[in-house]
Amino acid sequence: MEWIDLGLMGLFLATFLAATVVPFSSEFVLAGLILADFDPIHCLIIATIGNTLGGMTSFGLGYLGNWHWINRYLNVEERKVERWKHAINRFGAYMALLCWLPFVGDVIAISLGLFKTSVWRVIIGMTLGKAARYAFVIWALLFSTH
Repeated sequence: MEWIDLGLMGLFLATFLAATVVPFSSEFVLAGLILADFDPIHCLIIATIGNTLGGMTSFGLGYLGNWHWINRYLNVEERKVERWKHAINRFGAYMALLCWLPFVGDVIAISLGLFKTSVWRVIIGMTLGKAARYAFVIWALLFSTH
């Protein structure tokens, strides 16, 4: 069974997994559903919710973490951690807008949690960033097919 066969539930699962540390591209599932004549607004809402919840899972993992563990087990220099901490403290909620980015988005979400950025600001920023990304994907797909 394919993701697209699961319809909106498949989209939710794909977008959730894609926002965690699991390497997965949810845009293909979204495109498949749009091309199968699923409602673009419903797809946008489901994709945004799934991807935001997945991103908040990464945020939660970071929130439970401790940067001393990262330094000890991953051998990250304290200077690098302090630079991230400074950036998070300065741009925290705005950085949540970038959690949709491939590869670094997970690092941003985990770092926001690790440095205890406001949960509500992260949810708002993350939701807006992920919604904008999926809206652009849907628009580009609809524009290119019509």
